[in-house]
Amino acid sequence: MEKQSATEAILAAKEEKGLTFAQIAEAVGRHPVWTTSALLGQQQMSEKEAAAVAAVLDLPDEVAAQLQRFPTKGSLPETVPTDPLIYRFHEIVQVYGTTLKALIHEEFGDGIMSAIDFEMDIERVPDPKGDRVKVTLNGKFLPYRKW
Repeated sequence: MEKQSATEAILAAKEEKGLTFAQIAEAVGRHPVWTTSALLGQQQMSEKEAAAVAAVLDLPDEVAAQLQRFPTKGSLPETVPTDPLIYRFHEIVQVYGTTLKALIHEEFGDGIMSAIDFEMDIERVPDPKGDRVKVTLNGKFLPYRKW
């Protein structure tokens, strides 16, 4: 079974069972953001985690096996995304990327924020003008080294 077929089977079973990503994450014992990323093919699950997904979604062993394979990171094409939600994140980086870089360098020095030693959280913030989306990106600072 190919990764895309496994992802399609996972999403179909999730919808059929009426489960949320958070509910599946609870069954797996991981954070909803990480679990969702794994279900969409961007993270590698352990045998135990993949078995939990297969059990909660009533999926065959080949889907669980695919969840345990090394992923190829990066799920978007190289062109500018057209999905409005994904495009907004692209736009944020286009507009604020250099600002983020300047402020991180000013605060921490010359380096990067890790996407490997990394956590992300998404939450709803009630607001009288319309609920807001709060995205927290939390990555370890990795300084460039001289050699």
